[in-house]
Amino acid sequence: MGTLRKVSLTNQIMAAMVLGILAGAIFQQNIIGIKVVGDLFLRLIQMSVVILIMGSVIEAVGGLEIQELRKIGFKMFVWFMGSTIVAAVIGVIFGLIVKPGVGLKGTIGTVDSLTVNDGSLQEIILDFIPQNIIAAMAEANMIQVIIFALFFGLALSLVKQDVKGRQMLEWVSNFNSVILKMVTLIMQLAPIGIFALIAAVVGEIGVGVLGTLMKFLLTLGTAAVLYLIVWLGITTLYCKVSFSRLLKNIWRITMIAVTTTSSAVSLPVKIEDGREKLGISDRINKLVMPLGMSLNSNGLAMYLSLSIVTFAQFFQIELTLGQLTQAVLLSTLACLGTVVVPGGGLVALATVMPMLGLPTESIALLAGIDWFSGVFRTLLNVDIDVLVALIIANDEGELDRGIFNGEKSYTE
Repeated sequence: MGTLRKVSLTNQIMAAMVLGILAGAIFQQNIIGIKVVGDLFLRLIQMSVVILIMGSVIEAVGGLEIQELRKIGFKMFVWFMGSTIVAAVIGVIFGLIVKPGVGLKGTIGTVDSLTVNDGSLQEIILDFIPQNIIAAMAEANMIQVIIFALFFGLALSLVKQDVKGRQMLEWVSNFNSVILKMVTLIMQLAPIGIFALIAAVVGEIGVGVLGTLMKFLLTLGTAAVLYLIVWLGITTLYCKVSFSRLLKNIWRITMIAVTTTSSAVSLPVKIEDGREKLGISDRINKLVMPLGMSLNSNGLAMYLSLSIVTFAQFFQIELTLGQLTQAVLLSTLACLGTVVVPGGGLVALATVMPMLGLPTESIALLAGIDWFSGVFRTLLNVDIDVLVALIIANDEGELDRGIFNGEKSYTE
C-alpha cells in the first residue's frame, strides 16, 4: 500500500488507461456495466464545475482594475480567436490533403436526441445572455454562467474600495479555495474512474470500429499533435522557458484531458497545476483558464472543419473556396460556449452541418469513434488554454519562474 502511494497520480492514470483498454478488449460486452463507476467519478467532478467557473471568473475580474481588464481581455480575445481560426484552417488543409472521406463506406453507430440550434443569428446572440442565472446554472449553460460572472466581477471591481466590497471579494476567494480542495480530494479517485470509463467504451464498441475510420482518426490525430508541438515551440520561445520542463509541467493536465475527454473535468487540474507547477499568478490563472474552457476550443474547431471536409468527400461534393471559408468560420463560431463534456463534439457537429446543407444523419458515421476523436479534441482544447495563460502571464510579468523551474513551491 505504501508503494502505491509513492506512485504519482499521473502515472496511476496512465496505468489505468492501459489496463482499461486491455480489460475492455478481453471482456468486451461483459464489462460494460462498470461504466457506472466512471460516470460516478465524472459526476463528482462535474457537480462543482459550474460554481468553480463562476467563482474563478468573479474573483479574477473582481480583483482587476478596469484598465487592466481591458488590456488582458484584448489579449485573451486575440489569442483565443486567432488560435481557434488557425486550428479550423489546419483541419481543412489536412482534410484536403489526406482525403479521409474518399472511399469511406457504411454507416457506423447511431445518433440519438442531438439538439440542433436552428435559430437565427439574433436568437443565437440572445441565447448568450441568461434570463435567469439559476436556470443557467442548473442547465450548466457555461457561456451564460460566464457572462453573468463577468458582469458580477466587473461590478465587484468597482465597489471593492468599500469595506463590504473587499469582504465580498475575500469571501469569493475563500469559497473558491474550498471548492478546489474538494475537487483535489475527488481527483484521488481518478485512476479508478478512468479505468472504468475506458474499459466500458472499448468493451462496448470494440476495436474493430477503428478500422473503418482509422484514416479520419489518423488525420485528426496527426494534425492535432503537430499543431500542439508548434504551440509548445512558440510558447517556449515566447516565454523563454525550457521545452522539456514545459512538457513535464503540463503532463498531468494532458493525461486528465485525454483520459476523460472532458474540458470541464480537466478545469480544476488546469487551475491547480497552472498555479503550482507553471507559476501562473492567480489573477491570470483564474481568469484565462475558465474563459478558455468555453471560448478557446482549438481541438473542437479542428475536428469540425475536418469533419465537414470528410463528409463533403463522402458525398462527393466539391467544396468551393467560399464554402471552405464558411466551414472555417462556422467551426470557429460553433466553439463558443459549447458542451464541454464527453460527446459534446457531436452536438456541435449537429449545429454546423445543416448550415452547410449537409445531412445531419450522416453524423452517425463518426458517432462510433466519438470517444477516440474526443481524445484529440480535448488534448488541444485543454493544453492550448494552458499555453495561452502562460503567454499572457509572461506578458504581464506574472509568471513565477522559480515555481515553473521547480526551484520553489507554491505558497498561499
